[in-house]
Amino acid sequence: MFKRLLAASVIFGMAATAPPAFASTCGEREDVIHQLENQYSETLTAGGLQTAPSNNSVVEIWSSEQTGTFTVLMTQANGISCIVAVGTDYFDIGPLKKPKGSDS
Repeated sequence: MFKRLLAASVIFGMAATAPPAFASTCGEREDVIHQLENQYSETLTAGGLQTAPSNNSVVEIWSSEQTGTFTVLMTQANGISCIVAVGTDYFDIGPLKKPKGSDS
């Protein structure tokens, strides 16, 4: 019983410390975009609206063909953007094409 309680405490403690770690990657949207464009040569590749009962946010993917880097950005209605994920070796699938002669 003690081991389960300790494990649950550690897991919830780690989860509670996660938001401050992400908070350091948040800022005014204009400032974040400026860094993505100037430091990483990234441009807006894709995006969409994420709806939730309590708030809505815009999710964007910024990427660079030159460097292969990408950044997933989430912007709240108040104009604060947070970097959700970053990575390398970005590739674009593009629209899926239907074979000629198929109905579906």
